[in-house]
Amino acid sequence: MIYLFAVTLLWAFSFSLIGVYLAGQVDAWFSVLIRIALATLVFLPFLKHTPKALAFKLMLIGAIQLGAMYSFYYHSFLYLTVPEVLLFTVMTPIYITLLNDALEQRFNPGFFTVALIAVCGAITIRYDTINSHFLIGLLLVQGANICFAIGQVTYKRLMNHHQIEHKTTFGWFFIGALIVAVICYVLFGNPQKHPSTAIQWGVLCYLGIIASGLGYFAWNKGATLVNVGTLAVMNNLLIPAGILVNIIIWNRNADLLRLSIGAGIMLLALIINYRINKQRH
Repeated sequence: MIYLFAVTLLWAFSFSLIGVYLAGQVDAWFSVLIRIALATLVFLPFLKHTPKALAFKLMLIGAIQLGAMYSFYYHSFLYLTVPEVLLFTVMTPIYITLLNDALEQRFNPGFFTVALIAVCGAITIRYDTINSHFLIGLLLVQGANICFAIGQVTYKRLMNHHQIEHKTTFGWFFIGALIVAVICYVLFGNPQKHPSTAIQWGVLCYLGIIASGLGYFAWNKGATLVNVGTLAVMNNLLIPAGILVNIIIWNRNADLLRLSIGAGIMLLALIINYRINKQRH
């Protein structure tokens, strides 16, 4: 679980960096393209011979989890504040558990209960001001959540069936995402809104090389090492972490009491998940 905790801390900065320096200033399709292209370059040197079927599946997962997800995710910042985007990710654990149970053709009440507790914890962290674009923003975030959930579950299941070193195949994941990003930028991108400052280019480099390149590798590898309940809860720990960073560095207003209570509830979900998993074994 150390991989997931480490990436949670890493990604906590990404939400605010996008919301403060890129959203509305740099074309979202261009941001997605550069971020994925840089992440792809990080892992290309590690690529080794991969069976065609496995390479294709990894590309498809990357196209969904990263390519399609970023398309929804980046555009949501045009309609929502950073805390709102974070708050609306609360449904990701539900999507993860439901998808996993559907693939296994069973219903696991334990994991589902843990996910619900985590969602309750995240919902506790609420904000009173929702802008007029609420519905569009909400739908965009849910689209991102579903893509992210599909990618995590399918990657976990795929790699658990292949005894192969993750870093030697992960480049295919980013190649699949890059194909989606290139197509979307060519069709919808605005070349008049490229980065215009060193800070914007710096943020894109950080997001591409560190947050995406190293972050997604560590997150997906971590997903293969934990059960579905833990994976679901860890998705929602991003919410208080991201809001806390937003408060401390960019001075956004937040209800610290609710933030603390919500984080406490999600910690309780982790503890319950640990006990359920211990009883199963």
